[in-house]
Amino acid sequence: MNFKTILPLLIITSLFLACGPAPSGGGDVVIPEYPPVTAKTIDVGDLDFKIGILTGTVSQGEDEYRGAERVIARYGTENIIHKTYPDNFMTEQETTVTQLMEMARDPEVKAIIIAQAVPGTLPAIKKARRERDDLIFILVAPQEDPEQIAKNADLVLQTDDLMRGKTIIEQAKEMGAKTFVHYTFPRHMSMEILSRRRDIMRDLCKRNGIEFVDANAPDPTGDQGIAGAQKFILEDVPRLITEYGKDTAFFSTNCAMQEPLIRASLDGGAIFVEQCCPSPTHGYPGALGISIDEEIAGDMAKIREQIGKKIAEKGQAGRFGTWKVSMHIVMIEAAVELAKGKVHGKLELTDHAMIKGFLEKCGNVKVELGPFNEHENFLMVISENVPL
Repeated sequence: MNFKTILPLLIITSLFLACGPAPSGGGDVVIPEYPPVTAKTIDVGDLDFKIGILTGTVSQGEDEYRGAERVIARYGTENIIHKTYPDNFMTEQETTVTQLMEMARDPEVKAIIIAQAVPGTLPAIKKARRERDDLIFILVAPQEDPEQIAKNADLVLQTDDLMRGKTIIEQAKEMGAKTFVHYTFPRHMSMEILSRRRDIMRDLCKRNGIEFVDANAPDPTGDQGIAGAQKFILEDVPRLITEYGKDTAFFSTNCAMQEPLIRASLDGGAIFVEQCCPSPTHGYPGALGISIDEEIAGDMAKIREQIGKKIAEKGQAGRFGTWKVSMHIVMIEAAVELAKGKVHGKLELTDHAMIKGFLEKCGNVKVELGPFNEHENFLMVISENVPL
């Protein structure tokens, strides 16, 4: 799908969200337009205070971890404090709270960025605000109730997973998919946005003559852990390719599953449109045995070129895809600049033109954005899929 064709569509706005997705087989999926935003940037000043960044580990969220590393490389450890929450964050939420509070209690910390904002983030923010009401919280990819997130955070940035419910299916159709397999688990389907996206995907598959397969996978935060979830994917994908054929597109809602899902899809000759968090560096290097050395580190075009060569060697060119850059890395980098501007009194965190401007400047890529449920501080962001 050409990126230009989706710009007028952009986001499922409050009317659709209030009513919910159209029932399968009845009526059109409503995707209203909203006004385009013109990107702007300004000089937000120096980083003369500290910013805390809380991410997952490399196992559960490598792009976010690398995003924090990129910011540290620019501003140094004297200005950036980076902590991680545990891989098993569902049962260790108190650790998440503790990690955040350690940063919040440093009086030189003026802003905290949490990416991804896993369960435990909301109670951590509420606890921190009881001690310091001056702290700025910018969240990336929240996993708790979006209405409460919007109420308690200063700014929320998330890939437009509702619009992606549409664009992923359209791209899968262009790639020749006759079946679409959606791997997930109950914890993720309890999240409003991910659940709505699944429903959009299922509805649009039916309208486009694609068989939708709702596949259950182990939760990596459960008893089997990450290793068990990855083993399941490696074993289940070949089985489903045998059952449905090679023109099957695979998708998973979980970061830890991307590497085995890419590897199994490529080995089986299937289709893979993009990751749960689309990025050239998410899953592809590990799945394809690509070493990201200093020569290409941070150069997304070169990384995509390396990925494309590996896929072409398997005769699968054009049946895999991703976004041009890691939007989660870009969001972290932009969040630092936005926090600087807010602390220095040069911008507001509801200024969509500024937010778009810094996202595009940090990522060197075009994006579109709009508010979730009319929350001006909760922005859904979409960029361009590129076949590999």
